[in-house]
Amino acid sequence: MRVFASPSRYIQGEDALFENAKQILNLGNHPVLLCDNTVYQIVGKKFQSYLTRYGLHVLHVSFNGEASDNEINRVATLAEKDGADLVIGLGGGKTIDSVKAIADLLEVSVVIAPTIASTGAPTSALSVIYTEEGAFEKYIFYSKNPELVLVDSKVIAQAPKRLLASGIADGLATWVEARAVMQSNGLTMLGQRQSLAAIAIAKKCEETLFADGLQALAACEAQVVTPALEHIIEANTLLSGVGFESGGLAVAHAIHNGFTALTGDIHHLTHGEKVAYGTLTQLFLENRPKEEIDKYIHFYQALNLPTTLKDMHLENASYEELLKVGKQVTIDGETIHQMPFEISASDVAQAILAVDQYVSDLG
Repeated sequence: MRVFASPSRYIQGEDALFENAKQILNLGNHPVLLCDNTVYQIVGKKFQSYLTRYGLHVLHVSFNGEASDNEINRVATLAEKDGADLVIGLGGGKTIDSVKAIADLLEVSVVIAPTIASTGAPTSALSVIYTEEGAFEKYIFYSKNPELVLVDSKVIAQAPKRLLASGIADGLATWVEARAVMQSNGLTMLGQRQSLAAIAIAKKCEETLFADGLQALAACEAQVVTPALEHIIEANTLLSGVGFESGGLAVAHAIHNGFTALTGDIHHLTHGEKVAYGTLTQLFLENRPKEEIDKYIHFYQALNLPTTLKDMHLENASYEELLKVGKQVTIDGETIHQMPFEISASDVAQAILAVDQYVSDLG
């Protein structure tokens, strides 16, 4: 089977959070609003007041910061007790992954309202679940994608540019991984074959990120909305989200998950920053042309993304530690097994080291 999945409706633009009450009311009138305290102060309080003015009964719950089973069950219990018929997630990737799981438990609709454009999580029918300590634990897959994704460009323009750059890094893995899955005739995150639409979207994602990334970063730094920023928000969120889910994942995201086997300052890096190094590692494992590898490296560096082990806070990591990463990357069920050739734990460790040496030699 070839399967293409997407949210029912995706709305992006300035003030999208404050002009779509009708869209939300179509899904329910008694939502639980999950966001962390910082997001609540920046935009959540205003958003809650807006919804209340339109007659919605809103239960605000503060997100504890980790997309873990304990946090998901805690919020689901509060929502069920309050009679919630809708779950709204306002914030970043872990908030978004949590609300999808909560809505699935309660069997209600979900509205995703990202406040940063740093991952493709808002549009997908899966969540990445972590332990309480922040280590990767599992994926949870759902039978449907979010009913509504509201992306307020004005809100995202206020976010730190590092998070937008992180989203670009996450998005740049989309085509690299989808291409590998295509070459192996492998399975996507839906457990099925790729559609032509998914491949086209993944390719368009890469094209847009290289074309508009630096201009969008400048707009974000100035906290203004421009056509380039709108393009990058869409690429980071919709194109990347649909592209990874219906196009498939391979090495880059498996490497990200593998890094959770380590301790230390690497965990201060964002999802996308770790995916960036994973993408370079995949390009090395595939032995892609030098011109292609250099294009990614130079673009990452222009975006201030990590390209060396020192950038990853791993300059003192031993080979045994990197082999530990490799073993985590190659466990049963990881997406590295969608590659068109076999890859061992030692292959991964050696490629991680080779990337670091190559970039260091470039100067």
